[in-house]
Amino acid sequence: MIEFNIPPCIDTAFDYMADAVRSHKICGDGAYTKKCSAFLADKLQVPYMYLTPSGTASLEMSAILSEIKPGDEVILPSYTFCSTADAFVQRGATLVFVDIRPDTLNLDETKIEEAITDKTKAIVPVHYAGVACEMDTIMEIARRHNLYVAEDAAQAIGSTYKGRYLGTIGDFGCFSFHETKNYSMGEGGAFCFNNEKFRDAAEICREKGTDRSQFFRGQVDKYTWRDYGSSYLASDLNAAYLWAQLEAYDTIFDDRMASWNRYQEGLKPLAEAGYIEQPVIPEGTTHNAHMYYLKVKDMETRQKLIAHLRSDEIQSVFHYIPLHSAPAGIKFGRFHGEDRYTTKESERLMRLPMYYGLTEDDTAKVIESIKRFFS
Repeated sequence: MIEFNIPPCIDTAFDYMADAVRSHKICGDGAYTKKCSAFLADKLQVPYMYLTPSGTASLEMSAILSEIKPGDEVILPSYTFCSTADAFVQRGATLVFVDIRPDTLNLDETKIEEAITDKTKAIVPVHYAGVACEMDTIMEIARRHNLYVAEDAAQAIGSTYKGRYLGTIGDFGCFSFHETKNYSMGEGGAFCFNNEKFRDAAEICREKGTDRSQFFRGQVDKYTWRDYGSSYLASDLNAAYLWAQLEAYDTIFDDRMASWNRYQEGLKPLAEAGYIEQPVIPEGTTHNAHMYYLKVKDMETRQKLIAHLRSDEIQSVFHYIPLHSAPAGIKFGRFHGEDRYTTKESERLMRLPMYYGLTEDDTAKVIESIKRFFS
């Protein structure tokens, strides 16, 4: 069976995890947490980077630092995972969904401005499949309307837009290191920003609302409860697992990209014949081979193709059910404008196996199976 996903694992992770245990420091902000945070800050060229327990936690921090309050509105795509919405719903926001672009499946930047009201507080672009939203336009709109921009870069570690890393362009960047992501700590994430004005608030937020970080730096003589916060520190045991992968960052990146390129080249004849549509990477952007998806004619074709692949012992999946059509989406938000592409595209997209260590023979088998289906 060719599995859909196998979490990345580097052998040195076992030594690092044992080292973390022996150090008697497996809670947050231990040695491996600091190693990972420093590596990511340097790699992504951003001054403030914090490991978190999940990508969801990172999004929650962005909602808190954006000072979202009940009655505020947040603009986001409906074609995303529920965590994008949950983080802002928890603060009492109303979700305003807008349509996606049919090429990248990202938030349609041309639909944002007409959805803005006097209650709008933030825009949340989601870089689907590690491919960049049109960030120049989004940032220009945000500046004119005095809105926060929280980038959901859960799938986009290492991807760029016009030479800048995704997650470092808006006010806040939110990453995921879930087991399905390019680099994993099981459950985990990262939160970053450029503006120093957010530093104290971010540290207080992730330290259960206390100024504990300032205490350890000697800036206060005792730490106290300062504001609302939560437990947004990642376990150092998880960070030790992640550190082994970050040491092999380029190896993992290149391995995934090779698989992505094999799919793209091998399935091109089917795209040229009109059977499928392949991913689009806009000019001026780079992606990270987070996933390889294809789009077929309709939902019926997708289900038949998934069943066909399963009969060949190949796992494939689809996502998402658009949030605006889900019970919680109806309860907490509204769709602004016409749903021209969100539902239509969601019904015909499917994802192929993609992980570190996927072999050339594996991708060849997947390609051959898909070709047989359409023949």
